[in-house]
Amino acid sequence: MAIYLDHAATTPIDPRVREAMMPFLDDFFGNPSSIHQYGRKVRLAIDQARLQVAEALQADPSRIIFTSGGTEADNLAIMGVAAWYKEQGKNHVITSQIEHHAVLDTCRYLEKIGFDVTYLPVDSTGVVDVEALRKAITPKTSLISIMYGNNEVGTIQPIEEIGNIAHSYGIVFHTDAVQAFGLIDFQIERLPVDLVSVSAHKINGPKGVGALYFSKKVHLLPRVFGGTQEKRRRAGTENVPGIIGFGHAAKITKENRLAHQEEMWQLRKLFLSELKKQEIHFVVNGHPENVLPHILNISFPDIDTETMLINFDLEDIACASGSACTSGALSVSHVLEAMRLPQDVTNSAIRFSFGKGNTKEEIKQTVEKTAKIIRRLTTS
Repeated sequence: MAIYLDHAATTPIDPRVREAMMPFLDDFFGNPSSIHQYGRKVRLAIDQARLQVAEALQADPSRIIFTSGGTEADNLAIMGVAAWYKEQGKNHVITSQIEHHAVLDTCRYLEKIGFDVTYLPVDSTGVVDVEALRKAITPKTSLISIMYGNNEVGTIQPIEEIGNIAHSYGIVFHTDAVQAFGLIDFQIERLPVDLVSVSAHKINGPKGVGALYFSKKVHLLPRVFGGTQEKRRRAGTENVPGIIGFGHAAKITKENRLAHQEEMWQLRKLFLSELKKQEIHFVVNGHPENVLPHILNISFPDIDTETMLINFDLEDIACASGSACTSGALSVSHVLEAMRLPQDVTNSAIRFSFGKGNTKEEIKQTVEKTAKIIRRLTTS
């Protein structure tokens, strides 16, 4: 039986979400910008989905923009704010060395067009250096972008502290919360955050749809032009089935968040306890406590990542590396490099990520097979 432990990459769509989407692939096909009844019915459904996403984030629905996913939400947040403030004479952005590439690559593009970007260091557990943040701020700093929880090691950042620092200087604060959404109690409008990126396919919704929350004080220039959709900040006919699915997934997430969070903690604890019983050499990467419960990054220093992944696949276990795949070759994870971990740790990292449908029995089987793989490879 195949075991899927790569939920940080994507999650299987919830059958209830699929059911909610189906009418909008058939009967309700109208363009939501049309004024006739076909369009009006779809517009009402989108408004309902916007409300559902907003309620899951505990935010004002008028502050939610639908996008094509978390990547576009990150791009819109960073580019949209940076472009507005450049016109005001501010061209400095601060981020961290361990952000998702949707943020890092956007910041690198900003550097190419005349912006200054500071990439903050992190400690060995993946926590951003807050003092380095304070020192990096200049009169020209317009935006700070720090992810809520890391997608590779799960470390949660001190978002409230960072946001308070940003606001004390009048700086806009963005957080990529794609991995944290559905597991963390946001209460966005009580947090010192101005922009928050989320995605549907990480909460058992459809791929190709995400959202950006932006506060009332944020000046956000559009990056896509051509229509008045999404409050004139994201032109283009909406992905209606995707948005409906996102809304329904967000509703389910809101109703089940605490139970889901506890279930993920239990699976994580079980994995580690079972692994300790096997008496094999392993290292857990990331913060030991302030971590997303569904992400468990482990290094097996005796064996390289690629070899482990091949053997996991042969055992019908789907997991991921702590590395980014470039042109078909594994390279050392920029996250683990930034954490300055020993080479044998960075070169042997595996990310297991749990989600709906995983069972305790699957975890036990995975650990047993892990031990079997390691013993076979280290004794051969």
